[in-house]
Amino acid sequence: MPNAVFVFNGRRNRFPSAVFSSEETARKWIRKNKLSGTLTRYPIDIPIYDWAISGGYFNPKSDDKRSADFIANFSSAHQDHFHFEDGED
Repeated sequence: MPNAVFVFNGRRNRFPSAVFSSEETARKWIRKNKLSGTLTRYPIDIPIYDWAISGGYFNPKSDDKRSADFIANFSSAHQDHFHFEDGED
């Protein structure tokens, strides 16, 4: 994913608490604040659903896998993501 951002979600938060243009900047912030949660890399200008299909990571085989609700809640284990506890991964 050449054009990407890094999104941090706190352990108990449904919504992101920060978005970074580099992994290094994100990690510094997480370490400095001793945060627990997940840092995930997201491509810019392509939805994860479309990214997963174009990369061959996902193939929707039924209509329910093409529904608006499914697409809106889709995530992929193939994205780079890092788990942190008290600032350490």
